[in-house]
Amino acid sequence: MKDIPDGFRPFGRVSPFTQMLGPLYSRGEGRERVIGLLAERKHCNTRGSVHGGVLATLADISLGYTMAFMTDPPGNFITASLTIDYAGSAGEGDWLESHVDVQKMGSRLAFANCYIVAAGERIARASAVFAAPGERRTKS
Repeated sequence: MKDIPDGFRPFGRVSPFTQMLGPLYSRGEGRERVIGLLAERKHCNTRGSVHGGVLATLADISLGYTMAFMTDPPGNFITASLTIDYAGSAGEGDWLESHVDVQKMGSRLAFANCYIVAAGERIARASAVFAAPGERRTKS
């Protein structure tokens, strides 16, 4: 297994789901946040490649946390749309990093891209739309 790159620390926002997926690591804050994952056997499909669902999940988590923590206090966004294109692959022992590029952040919608990198190459690109949930309507 490879070492965790310098500057990355255990991801502080642990939920039961991220705990199951991870361990996750992060470096930086706000727009500069990078989330990393050291690929383990549990992340791979039967062919030994990191499963596309793991890459999509890593992208969604990275996009969501970057969007939320660009403001103080953190924003409340939910994923409205997520599209991912796979351009390469990774395997057990590979270090994965997700880099987010925020396109536009409005009061109700936000748009961003995420690039997942392994061994210096982009292996996936995700595009997402996030919505700020409105107030819940109650039935009359």
